[in-house]
Amino acid sequence: MEARVSTASAPSGKWSPSPDASEIVKRIHAMLHPRNIVLVGATDKPGNYAERIWNNLIKYGFEGGLYPVNAKRETIWGVPCYRDFASLPDKPDHVLVLVPARFAVQVIRDAAAAGARSATIVTSGFSELQDEESQKLAVELQQAIRETGLAVTGPNCLGNLSAGEKLFTNIDDRIVTMEAGPVAIAGQSGAIVMAIRQALEDRGVGVGYMVTTGNEAGLETPDLMRYFAADPQVRVIVVYLEGVRNTKVFREACKAARAAGKPVIALKLGASEGGRAAAMAHTGALAGSIETFDAISTREGVIRARGLDELIETTECFVHADPPKGNRLAAVTLSGGKRGLLIDAFFSAGLNFAPLSRNASDGLARMLGPGSIVGNPLDAGFAAVVDPSVYMQSIKIMIDDPDTDIVIIDSELPKAPHELREKNLRIVNAMAGAASKPVVYISAMSIGFTEFTKALRKSLPHIAVMQGLDRAVDAIKSLIDYASLRKVVPDIVSSSSSSARATLEKTLKHATGAALDEVASKKLLKAYGIPVSKEEIVQTAADAVKAAKKIGFPVVAKVVSAEILHKSDIGGVVLNLNSAAEVKKAFNDITVRVKRLKGKPKLGGILIAQQVKAELELVVGAALDAEMGPVVLFGTGGVDIELMKDVALAGAPLDAAEARQLIQRTKAGVKIKGYRGKPALHEASAVKALVGLSNLMADAGTRIASIDVNPFLINTRTGVAVDALIVLNNEAAKSAAGH
Repeated sequence: MEARVSTASAPSGKWSPSPDASEIVKRIHAMLHPRNIVLVGATDKPGNYAERIWNNLIKYGFEGGLYPVNAKRETIWGVPCYRDFASLPDKPDHVLVLVPARFAVQVIRDAAAAGARSATIVTSGFSELQDEESQKLAVELQQAIRETGLAVTGPNCLGNLSAGEKLFTNIDDRIVTMEAGPVAIAGQSGAIVMAIRQALEDRGVGVGYMVTTGNEAGLETPDLMRYFAADPQVRVIVVYLEGVRNTKVFREACKAARAAGKPVIALKLGASEGGRAAAMAHTGALAGSIETFDAISTREGVIRARGLDELIETTECFVHADPPKGNRLAAVTLSGGKRGLLIDAFFSAGLNFAPLSRNASDGLARMLGPGSIVGNPLDAGFAAVVDPSVYMQSIKIMIDDPDTDIVIIDSELPKAPHELREKNLRIVNAMAGAASKPVVYISAMSIGFTEFTKALRKSLPHIAVMQGLDRAVDAIKSLIDYASLRKVVPDIVSSSSSSARATLEKTLKHATGAALDEVASKKLLKAYGIPVSKEEIVQTAADAVKAAKKIGFPVVAKVVSAEILHKSDIGGVVLNLNSAAEVKKAFNDITVRVKRLKGKPKLGGILIAQQVKAELELVVGAALDAEMGPVVLFGTGGVDIELMKDVALAGAPLDAAEARQLIQRTKAGVKIKGYRGKPALHEASAVKALVGLSNLMADAGTRIASIDVNPFLINTRTGVAVDALIVLNNEAAKSAAGH
C-alpha cells in the first residue's frame, strides 16, 4: 500500500461556507473537510492511538492524502513515512499531533508555517495536569494557536468524525456508519461524546459530525455550535459541556442555532465552585450554576438533558419530529392500562390530551365496538386487535383530526421480521410524511434495538421512535416548549437612567467592605427605581423615638452593620413596635445583642422603618454566576426561603414582559394573580423591582456578586423592599466567603 496523494479539493456538490461567513466557520470547515491528513508521531506500537486512528482512516476510506510523519522511520504500516513537513509530497492540511506534550507546541508552529489549516492535538499533558511544567506548556500552546490562526481541537482529545468525508480520526474501534446524518455532536469529554455517538448509532440515528474538544486550548464547543448551525446537513446539535468559559460566545452560538431552526440539546455538568461570594446572600445560595445555565440557555433555545438516556430520546425526537403547531396531544393504544399510563405520565409533565373533534369522535364510535374507549387517548381495543385495518383507520382518523397537534402511538418496533407490523409501520410512516404534525411511536419500556430493528428504523424517516415512557414524555415536552419559543430573541439592554448609573459608580467607589449595609443597599436600589420603605437611621434611643413618630406606627427596628449579613439570626430585627416605649426598648435590646457578638462587628446604627402590611412576602434578587453571568431571581421570600425554594431565575438584563413571565413561573406568581378568591396583588411593583435589579447588575458588570431583597412585601396597592443586602465582588467578599 502507498500513501495517498490528494489531487483535488473538496468533492464538488458539497456545501461550503459562503464568502461572508465568519472566520470561525471557515476554519472549522477546513478542519472537518481537509484535503489531506498528516499524522505527526506515527508509531506502530500495538494499541497505540496513532495506529488505531490510522486503521480507522483506512477502514472507512478517507479519500484525501494520508501521510505518517516520524523522523526515525522510513516506512510504517506498509507505506512511506516522512521525516518532516518539508519532505511531504503535498502541502499539509489537517495535522494530527501525537507526539509527547513537550514537542506539540513546535509541531503546531511548524505545521502552520508549512501551510496547514487545522490540527487535532490528541496528546495529553497540558492544563489537565496541575504541575508547573504542564501549566506552562498549556499557556505556550494557547499562544501558538492564537499566533498561527490554526483551527485546533484539543489537546487531550480523542479525535473527530466527518462522515461525509469518510474521516474518522478517532481511537474508537466500534463500527461507525459513515453517512452524513442529521446529528452533530461536540464536547470536551471524548468518552462521553463517543458514547453518545454509539448510542445514536445503535438507534439507527445518523451522526454526520462528532468533534471531541478536550482542553479547548483552541476551538471551544460553542465554536463548533456556530459551524453546525451554518451547515445545512445538520438538523440537531448535541453538546456535552463541562463549563462555559465565554458566555457571550456561547449565547451567540445559541442564537445562530435558533435562527437556523436547529435545537441544541445539551448535557451539562452541575454546579461550579464559582460565585462563593454570592453565597453570603440567600440569592447567591439559591442560584447555582445549573439553574443559571437553564435560566439563560433556555431563553436561547437550548434543551438541557438530565442524563445520557434522556439526551438520546430527545435527540431521536427532534431528528424525526418537526416542532408542533400547538400542545394538543392525541394518542392511540390497544390497552386500557396503557391508556392510563399515558394520561398519568403526561399529566405529571403538565400536559393533557385534547378533546377530539366531533367528526373524529363520531368516526371512531361508528367503527369501534364494545371493549374500546372512544376518547383521547383512544383505546381501540378488541376491534382493532381482531382487524388490523381498523387499527390503521383509527390512527388515520387521529392524524387527520384538525384538533390535534401531536399523535402518539403506543407500540414498539419489532425485533425480528414481521410482515404485517412492517407493512403497518410503513403505512403510518407515509401518513406522517403527508401530515403537518409529528407522529411519535412510544414503547412504554426501553426494549433495545436489534440489527433488524435498526435497519427497519432507518426506513421510517417520518416517525419518531421513543424508548421508555418517562423519557419520551420529557422529550415531547421539550419539543412543545421549543416550538413556543421565538425564532430570534432580541438582545435586551439596560434601561437605567444616567442618574442611577452615577449613584452606582459613587457607591462602589466609596465601598470598602465585603457588602453594603442595608442603608447603602436601599439607597442604590431606590436610584434604580425599586420601591423601598420609609425609614431613618439613628444613633440614640431618643432619636429612634423621634423617627418612629415621624414615620408613623407601627415601625420596625433593625441593626445596621455591613458585617452582619443575616440580621434575624442574631436578634437584630424587632417587629410590631407600636409605642415610644417599645421603640426605645428595641433600640437598647439590639445594641446589647450586637455588643455581645463574637468578632465585635461594627455597629452603624439602628434603622427605624415603616412596617408595611403585607399580603405576601417575596424575595427578589440577582447574582453573578461564575459561568453564565448575571441572573435575576424571584419567588416566595421571608425566613423560610431555603425551605420553600419557590424561586425562578432569568438572565439579566430583562424587560417588563420577561419579568412578568418570570413571576408566572412561581407559586408566588399564582398568589399575586389572586388565589382562591383573594384579590390580586400589586404585580407592577414586583415587575419594576425585577427590571431595576437586572439593570443594576448589567451596569455593575462584574463588581457586584449578588443582591438580596428579602423580604419584598406586597399588598393590593403597593410593593416595597423592606430589607436589602448587596454583596460586592471584591477581595473582601472573597475572603469572607472562604476563597
